Amino acid sequence: MTTTPTLESPPAADAAADPFVFGGKPFTSRLIVGTGKYATFPLMKEALEVSGAEIVTVAVRRVNLTDRGKESLLDFIPKGMTLLPNTAGCYTAEDAVRAARLGREVGLSDWVKLEVLGDEQTLWPDNEALLAATITLVREGFVVFPYTSDDPIVCRKLEDAGAAAVMPLGAPIGSGLGIQNPNNLAIILERAKVPVIIDAGVGTASDACVAMELGAAGVLMNTGIAGAKEPVRMARAMRDAVRAGREAFLAGRIPRKRYATASSPVEGVIGKSR
Repeated sequence: MTTTPTLESPPAADAAADPFVFGGKPFTSRLIVGTGKYATFPLMKEALEVSGAEIVTVAVRRVNLTDRGKESLLDFIPKGMTLLPNTAGCYTAEDAVRAARLGREVGLSDWVKLEVLGDEQTLWPDNEALLAATITLVREGFVVFPYTSDDPIVCRKLEDAGAAAVMPLGAPIGSGLGIQNPNNLAIILERAKVPVIIDAGVGTASDACVAMELGAAGVLMNTGIAGAKEPVRMARAMRDAVRAGREAFLAGRIPRKRYATASSPVEGVIGKSR
């Protein structure tokens, strides 16, 4: 009996032909999701399940690490998802390194989405401190995924420092502005030898699709889903947009032209001179 693949899970053959390797591990979904800003934990869990994502970011500072008897964010992470602790809220390299160490010590992971912010209003990365923290954590055996600006030179330096991926922003965190500088991202994608994950600024499904059409290995988002009027429905839309964008990238878009090109042959058209 033959079964037809559903939208809930892509065909196994497709995943095998186009593997997503992140941190040295293979995944089928190229959507990475966060856990912040949801109205309730049960709503978060439902959205995570519908998204089809296999990797979920968790801010170390939001996890109850002392009293395991109390309700914890971790209790609502769907089974089988891979945790990616992050250092959200850190404004110095020292604080970010400390948070990463704490996450590993309590058994979360030796993976870390490294964030070192430079400004409370823009939440723009402090790339100098980010590079310093990356060097330290790589030396200590962490698998580091740094969140950075869309600067090709900084991304190259992070890669040279041992980052397992680079994660340039599409727009400021939580802004929903979409991809603001596709040319910079295209340069980063062209040069990088590690996965490039577009992180931050995605507001709706078309933004995620554009990021994937540029050639990104994946997209990371939180507010775009959690802040939607219907987070579960938006999670489903983001899931499908990431898949569609990847398919379009692999298919290869037609070149942009100034003038029209007929889709039907003109030979034999009545009144058409040779």
